[in-house]
Amino acid sequence: MKPECASAFVVAALIAFASPGLHAQAASPNEQGSFVLHKFARAIGKETYTLERKDGQLLLTSDFLFTDRGTPVPLKTEYRATDEAHPLSLTTRGNSSRSSELNDDFAIDAARTQVSLVRDGKKTLYPANDHTFLMDGYSPVAMQQMLMRYWLAQGHPGRIAAPPGNDIRIQPTSDLHIKVADRDVTLHGYQVSGLAWGSEALWMDDNNQLAALVTRDAEFDHFEAVRDAYEPALGTFIQRAAHDGLSTLAQLAAKGRQPIVKRLVVTNATLIDGTGAPAQDDVSVFMEDGRITRIAHARDHASTKGYDVVDGHGKFLIPGLWDMHAHYEQVEWGPVYLASGITTVRDCGNVFDFITAVRDAIDQGRGIGPRILIAGVIDGTGPIALGAVIADTPEQAKAWVKRYKDVGARQIKIYSSMKPELVPVITAEAHRLGMTVTGHVPEGMTSEQVVKDGFDGINHVHFVARDLLHMERNKPLPPLDFTTPDATRQLALFREHHTVIDDTIVLFETQMHPPSTPLSAIEPGITHVAPELAAALDSPGVPPERAKRYDYLLATLRELHRQGLTIVAGTDQAIPGYSLHRELEIYVEAGFTPMEALMAATSVPARVMGLENDVGTLTVGKRADMVLLDGDPLADIHNTRRIAKTIEAGAVYEPAPLWRSVGFRP
Repeated sequence: MKPECASAFVVAALIAFASPGLHAQAASPNEQGSFVLHKFARAIGKETYTLERKDGQLLLTSDFLFTDRGTPVPLKTEYRATDEAHPLSLTTRGNSSRSSELNDDFAIDAARTQVSLVRDGKKTLYPANDHTFLMDGYSPVAMQQMLMRYWLAQGHPGRIAAPPGNDIRIQPTSDLHIKVADRDVTLHGYQVSGLAWGSEALWMDDNNQLAALVTRDAEFDHFEAVRDAYEPALGTFIQRAAHDGLSTLAQLAAKGRQPIVKRLVVTNATLIDGTGAPAQDDVSVFMEDGRITRIAHARDHASTKGYDVVDGHGKFLIPGLWDMHAHYEQVEWGPVYLASGITTVRDCGNVFDFITAVRDAIDQGRGIGPRILIAGVIDGTGPIALGAVIADTPEQAKAWVKRYKDVGARQIKIYSSMKPELVPVITAEAHRLGMTVTGHVPEGMTSEQVVKDGFDGINHVHFVARDLLHMERNKPLPPLDFTTPDATRQLALFREHHTVIDDTIVLFETQMHPPSTPLSAIEPGITHVAPELAAALDSPGVPPERAKRYDYLLATLRELHRQGLTIVAGTDQAIPGYSLHRELEIYVEAGFTPMEALMAATSVPARVMGLENDVGTLTVGKRADMVLLDGDPLADIHNTRRIAKTIEAGAVYEPAPLWRSVGFRP
């Protein structure tokens, strides 16, 4: 086969290797190519590269540019090597995301014992070995192509050092057969880990040219790059990446799950069933085929013969937790959620082909992770538009609602660039099809307007606080007064419409804490996350005037709760896994009782999503989703963090191996 850029310049192979159908070849002396760059499957830019032999060296130059929500992200790269197997230097100038600068100079010495890195004017030396390559993160795509050629030319080493980052590992997956311009093409799949948290997927053709890459960018958002000729197959690449990633992860996380049994019982635990009823001491919960069949007290002397037993002495049994604002952007989130006691997530906007593939695989037992409920995102054209699902006409809006309905989404999420006149079109169509609607307050609208136009819920408390208190960006804060006629009217409207508030207060605390309070003092989980995440997530804090805005958001949450509005716990990711527990802790700070906080992450979201007859409380007939804790969450809400075991549909998980499977420290 001969893709568009594998031109006649490709010369004979340097070395042939054992990978079926794949041969390491010398680079063309004048190779050129380009990739379409995507975020959330929406084309947002392009990368062009050239590779030539010059002065006895290989010289790669790359021009990488995309625009993310109105912000240009340019990156220029120059890479030199003696040949595919021997890197010499790497220079990057620009950005890998809206907030991540890359202005680095790497070089490896002639003896290949040291790598020097000049960053911010400071030179640092790192040890090198025979399998050391020069990489500066996931971008540019052409450098991932050079990485693959290096791996092939070096004879498939198990690890590749890439200072100052983690070692890189490359594993073949499966071939992908697609049709390009009426030709059948076979591409060779690989998983690469060490460039970002978790693994990424890429495919090479028979001429050692990278065809497609599915990964995350420096903001940990979905990022895809596809060589021009393969652009029509973007959805196929995304689906296969999810499939291959889940397969690999299931093997890594296998130690965290006990063998699934038909009959299971948790004995002699203190039961907090999620209904709001008082805790019950010394209770045994019996399960068959993933459903609760009996709840017995010690006085009942119920026999456990024929059941696998989980000893609950001294422990507390609660319903499985929900994260009502998830963005399940990579398969590694599955073990994170389960290790955190989260057995159900509402995905509030994702790549269509990815999230449906992941959900279906988990539902069919081919992956590891919580139950996924989809809130399908729809945006409109605009400078801050996000994702590939765009509706600018009533016909487009209705078509997308129906498409989400057809794949089993339970909600529609309206995003920030939606035209105001299309909001009632979407809400009416969703309601007609038996779906509910949540979302951002689109540009040019208020919280009051979207509720009147059919929103059932609002994502993020800052929209509500803005409109109740008339907070304006970059303006002094107004009086903190919820008794004004305007605020009183809005709150009455929310009560009348039973508006659900998905506040994500923990996200704002994470982003807006003062510099005097390190994030680790608020959320100790930051010290446990994978190293690739720690530096990016560990916010240094914000100036006092901005930190004070968080106080207004917390006060708004307190008032919404005082008004009796429905509030559901969600994180919008924040610190993976840990932040749901911090969300519940903030609820208690805002005046919730520990029971109310717990119910905001169990029975209340089940009711909001129309699943209260199936899940959300520990009662007979319900799905066997539960968490065994080593401490009483009603005495101290912090005890929701003390997870002994997570049980999802009767499958028992140990937290520590799950954390380790994704590079976290238990």
